[in-house]
Amino acid sequence: MALQNINPINDQLADIIVRADEPWIETEPGKAWMKVLWTGAETGRWVALFRWNKGYTAAPHKHLSDAHTYILKGKLQVRDGILNAGDYDYEPNGVLHGATIALEDTEYLFVCEGPVIFFSEDGLTNYLSWEELTRMRDAAKAGQKASMGISVTAGVAAG
Repeated sequence: MALQNINPINDQLADIIVRADEPWIETEPGKAWMKVLWTGAETGRWVALFRWNKGYTAAPHKHLSDAHTYILKGKLQVRDGILNAGDYDYEPNGVLHGATIALEDTEYLFVCEGPVIFFSEDGLTNYLSWEELTRMRDAAKAGQKASMGISVTAGVAAG
């Protein structure tokens, strides 16, 4: 009996390898950086490493999909809790955050299933999705300044 053919029909399938020397994107001068590991145009998913210095505060935001966070080192204050190195956090679609604060120099892996919107008391301020992350990664690889998402209120990239 012949074995079932398990060869992929799509000959474009391949691993995506991000090397250690891929650029960190500075998202807040001297305070916060991101390394985009993967963006999925088909699904809207994205994966990134974040590096925040102690005291960095991320703006209030809402997840428009679920997300996974794994703390590699450091300590984050997220809503009413504290995440330490080795902690994992699952955030369901629709979760609202106030400010998220790095209580120590922190690095974490973030897997997001879709976009995130940032807001202030005046309304929406930024939108971040796989498309913005792809643009930021491409700009960083080209040696250009990469901005963090799209400013909804001003209609230009926010820094």
